[in-house]
Amino acid sequence: MRKHLSTETIYAGLYVLPRGALRSKLLSALRQARKARRPRARGTDRRGQIRNMTPIDERPAEVATRTVPGHWEGDLLKGARNGSAVGTVVERTTRLVLLARMDGTDAVSAYRGFTKKLRHVPAPLRKTLTYDRGKEMAEHARLAHRLSIQVFFADPHAPWQRGTNENTKGLLRQYLPKGTELSRYTQRELNAIAHRLNTRPRKCLNFATPLEVYAHLRHHSPVALGT
Repeated sequence: MRKHLSTETIYAGLYVLPRGALRSKLLSALRQARKARRPRARGTDRRGQIRNMTPIDERPAEVATRTVPGHWEGDLLKGARNGSAVGTVVERTTRLVLLARMDGTDAVSAYRGFTKKLRHVPAPLRKTLTYDRGKEMAEHARLAHRLSIQVFFADPHAPWQRGTNENTKGLLRQYLPKGTELSRYTQRELNAIAHRLNTRPRKCLNFATPLEVYAHLRHHSPVALGT
């Protein structure tokens, strides 16, 4: 009978058992190189409630399969002292990432930044957006109406429900390190950073790039795109 190890068990082994130089060497090899493991649950949600949220449980089943493009995950990448941010949206099937410049970290800034970026995505590739429960998404109904997109909210303290975006944010820290003042970046500079990720071959895409897969689906898959 085969036995399987969960991700949390592996991380526990890395953070709890090793000591000294071995521990430092192992943790430095991790993508985000944290010195301590953050728990997946941290008690009750203290960020307040966003009105009229549609929970992730009501999201179409096709989103989980990753076989139909047009389903996105979104979040903010925070800058120095949480005073600045960049909007991140990642398409689940192709792993294509878009970066949106934000004027601030409030709900109006998030609405304007995401709208300006996502409106350039063809409507057939703009089906759903899954977000966490951060207050910056308080204008979600306005965003959904403007872009004709369905917005769903993950459960509290459940980043694995938006794992594609979380993984991408880890990659982005190579270009936008923690403590960086993100407001100084122009949209053109953010586009260049996104292009670097979108032209990086991915094992999960059979070593194609997100941009190659996205372009193929956009131009050669009318059934999947519903056109």
